[in-house]
This record gives sequence, C-alpha cells and structure tokens, in this order.
Amino acid sequence: MSDAAAGVEKRPLLVFLNEVAGGRGLLHAVRERVEGGTVSQVIVAAPQNQPTIGTLIDRDELYASARARVEVTMSVFAEFGIDSVGEVLDPAPQLAFGDALRAHRPAEALFSALYDTRYGLARKDLVEVARAEAEPEVAFTHIPVRVEEDAIRLDLSHVLVVATKTVAAPDLVARLKERAAVRPHRYTIICPRTEDVPEEQVIRDLASTLAELYRAEVDATGLPISSDDPFKAVRNAIEHYKIDEILISTLAGEKSRWLQSDLLGRVREITDKPVTHVESGRAPAAFAAVVAEGGEH
Repeated sequence: MSDAAAGVEKRPLLVFLNEVAGGRGLLHAVRERVEGGTVSQVIVAAPQNQPTIGTLIDRDELYASARARVEVTMSVFAEFGIDSVGEVLDPAPQLAFGDALRAHRPAEALFSALYDTRYGLARKDLVEVARAEAEPEVAFTHIPVRVEEDAIRLDLSHVLVVATKTVAAPDLVARLKERAAVRPHRYTIICPRTEDVPEEQVIRDLASTLAELYRAEVDATGLPISSDDPFKAVRNAIEHYKIDEILISTLAGEKSRWLQSDLLGRVREITDKPVTHVESGRAPAAFAAVVAEGGEH
C-alpha cells in the first residue's frame, strides 16, 4: 500500500459494463486503483440491455449475454490477480447504474461504454446522465470503447475475429500478436455458441486470449455470442462495427460445420472487406515447424 493510501477508508470500486466487455483501458484503470491500496472490493456489473453485437430479443438471451460480459471481464481481471464479484442488473442502464451506486456505495465508478451512447425515446447521452447520478458523492470515470475513433485511424487495422473452439489456440494468438507487432491492430473477438464447447470454457478461453493480447499491449474486446448461427453473428458485427478485415478461425484437421455451411462465401457476399480463413489449434510441433520454415500460420 502506498503512503497516500495509509489511513484512508477502503471502499468498493464499481466497474459498470454497458453493452461491452473487457478492454485494455479498463484493465489498466482497475489495476491502477487496486494497486493504489484504497479499494476494498471490485464489483463488475452489467445491465441486461442489448449488446453491441446482435439483435437479441429473448429475455433469457439478454440475461445470458449480460452475464457473459460480466464473467469474461472478471476472468480477465483474474488473469492479472484481481479478485472481483459480479452481478447482472435491471435492463434499463440508467436504473441499473443507480441501483449499483446505492447498493455498494463505491468510491469510484468506472463506466465502460461506447462513445455517444444514448438511450430512451429522448436519446439522452447515457454517460452524462450516469455522471450526474454519481457525482459528487462518487467519482466517475468514463472508460470509452474506441470503436468510432479507431475507424478513422489510417494507421490501425480493426479486425473482427470469429472463433469459438480455437479462440485460445496458441497459433491463433501468436498470429494476432505478430500482426499487431507489424502494424497497430484492434481486435473484436466474437465466439458464436456451439454445442461442442461449454459456455464456461468459451469464457475462460476468451479471457485467456484477451489477457495475452493485453500483456502484449494490443487492444481487443470480446464476447461469447448467444446465437449458434455464426453468419448472423458476423452480419450483426458488420452492421455495428466499422471493420477493416474479418478473420474466421476453425480447428485444424477437423471438418468444420462453419466451412460446410459455406460461412466464408456467405460473409464475402455481404461485405467488401477481406475475409480470411485460418486453421488454428495445430499440434505444437507442427506449428513450430511452420514458423521455423517461415511459412503461413
């Protein structure tokens, strides 16, 4: 604990996730507060509102999506030794945020949301409404998800990564890191549901990959997608994000249902952006041999 923190009452830190999960900026902000020694508990909360990617209507799916946002973020924090607790709140974000403030009386709220996030018929600015709700009793910090800002950066490639079984494959993670080392990248990773992999494992694998990218100072966010239709998941992502490329990852050496359904061809029909297919999850020895030969991996 720092000298400045000595004798200061420890209070909770509220991390509020509106539509999004994770983020390198959010992680850095939480680590800074926790290492400062004045945080008694980290609380990760999300409203059951519409996620950035997707057109969910079913109430159970909205709850599951919010829970996934919380659990992915908590798992990322755990990768860096940060304990946290999570909760899913009211569908209305302004009501959910107010409930969290009253229930936990945090010293500070980190509000993770897209720029220009609006809600309700009057299209009010949610960030400013939340700020007014919190201050002056609770310090308020907006941790923006820089999707629109990234879209106008000519030096940065925003890549949509579609992977479920292979999301934590070492060769896929290595590829993402290597690309970012050559040119700045931001990755949005989506994991469509599959019966072959339990959601708990997908959350762990996705959090592991996000943490590995953050350690390499690479920006990325990610979310398990409730829909089991990867085409719909990609189409929704294209509608919501300005991306430069789509990278679809399937398991090497296995017949892929995504390929059998011509996912690549169908995606290419709805976008003029490059669509790349990579096979991931090769045995370490085979992967090492390809790298040593300087081949495509």
